[in-house]
Amino acid sequence: MAISLKPVDVAVIGLGAAGGIAVLPLAQAGLKIAGIEAGGWMDARTFRPDEIHNNVRGLVTSVPKTKSEVPTVRDSPSAVARRVGNHPMMNAIGGTSIHYWAQSWRLKPWDFRTRSETVKRYGAGAIPAGSTLEDWPLTYDELERYYDQVEYEIGVSGKAGNIQGRIDPAGNIFEGPRQREYPMPPLRATEFTDRMAQAAHELGWHPFRPPAAINTQPYQGRPGCAYHGFCGTGGCHIGAKNSTAITTIPAALKTKNLTIFDRAQVTRIAAGDDGRVTGVNYLREGKEYFQPARVVLLASYTYENSRLLLLSKSKAWPNGLSNNHGQVGKHYFAHWGTQGGGAVVALFPFDINVFYGLPAQGTAVDDFGDDSFDHTGLGFIGGTTLHVHTELHPIEAAAMNTFGRAPGWGARWKAFVRQNAARWTAAYLQTSTFPYETTFLDLDPQVRDPLADPVCRVTTSPRENERRSVEYAQNKMEQWFRAAGAIEVIKAPPTGPALSTHAYGGTRMGDNPETNVADRWGFSHEAPNLGILGASVMGTSGARNPTLTVQALAWRTAEHLVKSWKTIAG
Repeated sequence: MAISLKPVDVAVIGLGAAGGIAVLPLAQAGLKIAGIEAGGWMDARTFRPDEIHNNVRGLVTSVPKTKSEVPTVRDSPSAVARRVGNHPMMNAIGGTSIHYWAQSWRLKPWDFRTRSETVKRYGAGAIPAGSTLEDWPLTYDELERYYDQVEYEIGVSGKAGNIQGRIDPAGNIFEGPRQREYPMPPLRATEFTDRMAQAAHELGWHPFRPPAAINTQPYQGRPGCAYHGFCGTGGCHIGAKNSTAITTIPAALKTKNLTIFDRAQVTRIAAGDDGRVTGVNYLREGKEYFQPARVVLLASYTYENSRLLLLSKSKAWPNGLSNNHGQVGKHYFAHWGTQGGGAVVALFPFDINVFYGLPAQGTAVDDFGDDSFDHTGLGFIGGTTLHVHTELHPIEAAAMNTFGRAPGWGARWKAFVRQNAARWTAAYLQTSTFPYETTFLDLDPQVRDPLADPVCRVTTSPRENERRSVEYAQNKMEQWFRAAGAIEVIKAPPTGPALSTHAYGGTRMGDNPETNVADRWGFSHEAPNLGILGASVMGTSGARNPTLTVQALAWRTAEHLVKSWKTIAG
């Protein structure tokens, strides 16, 4: 028998990048919130610039819950699913915003109107075959003020390229218009990123330093970046990387309206016979609890959002919560490019000094992202943001590709590595990805977690549109590397994504309940007091990282809940 707790206004499942944002406007409005998080507080004193600690053992792989719930993957609906690696995310207060690169991109206006803009420019035949692509139910202009809100709340550094229509070539000239400049200047350049920027200019492209949720100067009592690196899979011991664990969650706690239940594993979302959710069941320290709530916000990440809804069956929801239209798990997709094969690696004849710094510290080119260029005759829609950056570690460097100039072991290999370990780098490519009829999430009928619940099963496969887009970007990246002096370039074959930190869909938002789980505000079409946060509601990926868009959407959903409290809470 579950122990029933004192009712709250809102139960938030997951306190990562999305849930950790939403709690602040809710708490500031005076709502009583239970933040239920499977992980705990992480001690910044344990974060250290140690390649074995961060990049081999890793914060992600050290969490028992995620390790036991790794989704399975199959290449088609008729294939047998398999486990292909570790879970790409983690459990902690602050979630993956603790150890991510902190790249904080906005989507562009085209990303919200991809279907209609593609048909308008290229005709209906340009939509990829089998795609379930829809326009978003909101526009960039509607989300812009929430982008701005989050950028200033958590602290994002960068250089604007379009302020209210005024173009500044020092920033991204292809971005949508924004209200004002970033709250902090961009991360500093290096000799290598300056070299790449100069090469891009010589090619007639428009390089810029990309945005990051990393302080470049003291901001809201937190110090500026020390450029010691280890941002990827590592936390920041000085607090310059602006995780929700050190920004919005502490601010929400100060209101006394947020109570955190950490190391609590949610097992089901409960619902009454009328279909409205009533609260959350979770396990904590060997005991089962029931947290009654007038509203539930699900923010547990793309794979777990669909899984938890499908597990939460009841009389009103025999096929899973909010799934009477059969849309939970549908329209799944994940980033291609570096996120799923398609990397481009270059060797230079001189040291390029990328051993220090951090991955978000780089030079980016958006000339080939989304619809910034004419796709006529190319056979694909969408595009790729090209990004080169700093931070290379000794073990990683020693595992370098020998570019056909030396064997992979022995004395000749050692000599080659000694000479060239500081002379190579890889590009970071983010390619637009779209949903298809045969890419989806469901429950694996064979593989179960320690609670005997089925894990999430991912069905995905390579797509011609995305493959062509990746190959086009690889050719542009090779051109860029060679213009900067590279003597060898290797392009890995694009394989398509398996598990990804950039996973989307499964609970897509849209005006039509026949093809979407959530409405334009992020609330369930079927269970009106259930809100859904995260990239699982996104209908397109854009050619950039999802976190800032996830956070802007989370703030918007929370604000809508406050304004419509009586209607939603009932």
